[in-house]
Amino acid sequence: MQKNKTATIFGGTGFIGSQVVRELAKKGYRIKVASRVPERAYFLRPCGSVGQVVPFVCDYSNPDSIAEAVKGAECVVNCIGILYERGKAKFKRIHTELPEQIARACQKEGVARFAHISALGCEKGSSRYAKSKLEGEKAVQKAFPDATILRPSVVFGPDDDFFNKFASLSRYAPALPLIGGGGTKFQPVYVGDVADAVLAALTLPSGEGDPRGKTYELGGPEVVNFCEIYERLFRNTGRKRMLVSLPWGIAKVKASFLSMLPKPPLTRDQVESLKTDNVCGENALKLADLGVRPTGMALILPSYLEHYRPGGKFADKKRA
Repeated sequence: MQKNKTATIFGGTGFIGSQVVRELAKKGYRIKVASRVPERAYFLRPCGSVGQVVPFVCDYSNPDSIAEAVKGAECVVNCIGILYERGKAKFKRIHTELPEQIARACQKEGVARFAHISALGCEKGSSRYAKSKLEGEKAVQKAFPDATILRPSVVFGPDDDFFNKFASLSRYAPALPLIGGGGTKFQPVYVGDVADAVLAALTLPSGEGDPRGKTYELGGPEVVNFCEIYERLFRNTGRKRMLVSLPWGIAKVKASFLSMLPKPPLTRDQVESLKTDNVCGENALKLADLGVRPTGMALILPSYLEHYRPGGKFADKKRA
């Protein structure tokens, strides 16, 4: 238990960040959830005892505010990220400049451990998303050389924006797209394993397995392409749909129109991202090097995809 240690989490209200908060709270950390709108972090307070999880107002555009959020923390985690650009939320600002400012504040305040969530494949991706993630890694490592960089593949779990998106789409769409033919490879990783990796990055002792200053690629036990992902989806939702191959050019044209929606299901930059496989390198440090055993999709997907079945979660029981 780490009852006397304080951790600051940036992006703690997001899919990965909220899981990190829960795991740190279980270990007894006092947690500051840095947010522009602290009210959005109120749902995390029951994760710990009274006063253990504290929403902390932080103006990301103000270095002094970032420094105040970091002050007094033994460890810091940056989970901030966006999948598409909107208004002032640009990839360069969110994935490169902001992590650098957080890393500088950590170095100045004498933070012992800093874990930064990046993205798998960013070193070879051609999308603006990937390039901004890679530049963010470099900026963080320059400002805080002991930072631990974690590169997750597609992350799945009950609140994910991947399987849930396609499961929801399958409810009314007669066909689902195979962008670029559907051959892009992924190594989906469970959100709980990512949170465990963060915890390991913050707590493993010095020595041969010391995670400080290292980069880890986080993937699950299976490598699948989009066709295989859809097969898992159909199996768990009980909905079978046609699969239509979309060449890269046509996919980008369609994405141009979809990008106009308030929450676009697909953007041109995401199409570009799909041109690069999202799998761990053969010689890369992985979950196992952090003492985390990867969780297979078969153990988790049924728990949250079954409510997409026709008739709902208990459809089979009703028929019985």
